[in-house]
Amino acid sequence: MSPLDRKLLRDLWRMKLQTSAIGLVIAVGVLLLVMMGGLVNSLEQTRQAYYDRYRLADVFAPVKRAPDHLLTRLSEIPGVAAVEGRVVGGALVDIEDQTVPVRAQAVSLPAFGEPRLNAVYLAEGRRLDPRHMDEILLLQGFANAHDLEPGDSISATIHGARHTFRIAGLAQAPEFLYSTAPGELAPDDARFAVIWMNEEALAAALDLDGAFNEALISLERSAQAPAIIDAADRILMRYGGTGAYGLVDQISNRFITEEISGLRVSSRSVPPVFMGVAAFLLYIVISRMIEAERTQIGLLKAFGYSSTEIGWHYLKFILLVSITGALLGCALGVLSGQALSGVYRQYYKFPFLLFRVDPGSFMTAILVSVASASAGGFLVLRKIFALAPAVAMRPPAPADYSGSARLVAALKRYLDQPTRMIVRRVARQPMRAFASTIGIAVGMGLSVAMLGVLGGFDKAVSLGFNVIDRSDATVTFVEPLGEKTLFELKRLDGVIEVEPFRSVSVVFRNGVKTHRGALSGSVSPAELNRAMSEDVEQVYARKDGVILSDPLARKLAIQPGDEVTVEVREGRRPVLSLPVTGTFRSLLGAPAYYEIGALNDALNEPQRVSGAYLRIDAANETEVYEAIKNMPAVAGITLKADARQSLERMMNEGAGATRYYMAIIAAIITFGIVYNSARIAYAERAHDLASLRVLGFTKGEAAYVLLGELGLITLAALPIGALIGIGLAGAIAAGFSTDLYTIPADVGPDSIGNGAMAVIIAAIIAGWLVKRDVDRLELVSALKSRE
Repeated sequence: MSPLDRKLLRDLWRMKLQTSAIGLVIAVGVLLLVMMGGLVNSLEQTRQAYYDRYRLADVFAPVKRAPDHLLTRLSEIPGVAAVEGRVVGGALVDIEDQTVPVRAQAVSLPAFGEPRLNAVYLAEGRRLDPRHMDEILLLQGFANAHDLEPGDSISATIHGARHTFRIAGLAQAPEFLYSTAPGELAPDDARFAVIWMNEEALAAALDLDGAFNEALISLERSAQAPAIIDAADRILMRYGGTGAYGLVDQISNRFITEEISGLRVSSRSVPPVFMGVAAFLLYIVISRMIEAERTQIGLLKAFGYSSTEIGWHYLKFILLVSITGALLGCALGVLSGQALSGVYRQYYKFPFLLFRVDPGSFMTAILVSVASASAGGFLVLRKIFALAPAVAMRPPAPADYSGSARLVAALKRYLDQPTRMIVRRVARQPMRAFASTIGIAVGMGLSVAMLGVLGGFDKAVSLGFNVIDRSDATVTFVEPLGEKTLFELKRLDGVIEVEPFRSVSVVFRNGVKTHRGALSGSVSPAELNRAMSEDVEQVYARKDGVILSDPLARKLAIQPGDEVTVEVREGRRPVLSLPVTGTFRSLLGAPAYYEIGALNDALNEPQRVSGAYLRIDAANETEVYEAIKNMPAVAGITLKADARQSLERMMNEGAGATRYYMAIIAAIITFGIVYNSARIAYAERAHDLASLRVLGFTKGEAAYVLLGELGLITLAALPIGALIGIGLAGAIAAGFSTDLYTIPADVGPDSIGNGAMAVIIAAIIAGWLVKRDVDRLELVSALKSRE
């Protein structure tokens, strides 16, 4: 082993705590890179394999009622690979000891054999027996939520008639990866079911013998989906087609696509922050190491070592720290990804989900960590090549401390001697103090940002269910009905207030930009479900135009004053051109509002409503729900309390769960940065502290001189860290937000205060650890020259 390599090992052992802290920062960045990249890769591959294995359709074409012979015409469209017609319908499932019925979707299966498209995965039990029309397959998540097993019986209401079914098996399907009731955002296994029935039995229940109400279409590899969608719409239009749509707009696929996109954005934006912090810390450590070893570098050059050999020696120090941290991060990233993949499998109802990391990701993570760490080191290594042996062996020219001397003299009457030493140290080396301040501020900024994002999730829920939605329940009807139904609801004992709404399936279009969604007709002024502006002021639906949510306006690239084309996908299917009168912030979904009367007039369907928001007396809610359940026109009831619980669960699992990982990681990074700063200061001042002890300073006074500087720098870092946290919170919250929900960055006094407290606690712990070293300082060894 060469002398330089032995020196390298001694340096690593001497600075083991500092290098461990830096390696941990690198490991955290690599952990996030590997974990998020692996999750994106695993979700994409598993989703595609699941779709392919069970033949998920590329185009869905719902229709009111179409004869079976139209399937032949659909199959003749150029680019169509396969077509399957099926029957689907809404249902209400009665659960024992539960007042409100559970909404369900009934889906037909062929009597014999597997469906050509949209097959199901049988998790438990057996498939349907064509001889028994009362058998069903039940969605496994719903069955598990209610402790139902194959062989059990359930009751359901389909098209106004009550049926009793026997569960033959439990199933999953790729089109129900994200299973949520129509019109709701958050999934809840206990409140939404899927029932697969014999096609003949379901067709008879919905009066669709010899007909279908949804066509499934798969495309050839080179086919263009928009052209086929248009052709299918033309064929089905006269039979009540409500508008075909591609897989990209299918609700389950859309949610998981948003999930993958959010993970991809986070994987590209968050790890570089940690890599940058690691590079900054290594820059500080290496620069101070070289300054402390200036004389040694001169001696090495005098003995014949070239600048390249010496530079390689210090570069190996950087590489060992960064590669060790990267390898640790790769291992931890795989473990973390495997743990989260279990959460995703349960949340998104994958029958299988294996966490797989592309081998290239490991190499990328290692190269990125090494490059970021080396970037800081290379800035310092330039100093080595500039040092001539004779110059390096001489002490550096004394700095001009006259300014700091005047400052300390001015403070003499106010500060004792140890405190003046602290001020003098900071004043003499302001750039070094500034670098340490920025390092601690970045750590605090990470903590504040993650606390702000955590608070943003809570704020989104609070605003959505306390300010925007002030109802107790939402009732939806099987189809748009007249206002007579509203009077029936108002007559129920216990119903305090009824507010109608109209929801119309539409496609918004602005040039080439489109969005498939719903146009909501709202009363003005609304009281039970309101649109809110950025400053939490109510936005009123207007008769002279629509108001769009910010996510929808951004997607369509449209502004107030422009006109948006609205292609209605139900009824007479008119195409409307409506002015945009305003935009507003929406926390949930991407809604658009129009005054309900004006919307009905535009559709030429006066006084129609799709449902109503209810405010109910708590003392009579059981009787109210029982009465509503028995109304044949009711498609479902959603309780606000249940919807809130479902949304909170959605935000605390899946993509939302990653924010907890990041919050924990931010706390670890904060401590690592503070502790590393304290260790660097101790390593630099060990000789000075020993000198103070020899001069008569006590252990406490010597520690005060060192830790007082750390405390002063920490206090200076707090306001800077708050500003960094505000900026980072906005970027991270934007990464978590999707077209389906928006997470505000809620960085308030609580977030800043808690972030500052985390830094102060980290400084106290780091100070205590360093003080133990100060107390155990061997004076003779510290005063000896290392050369």
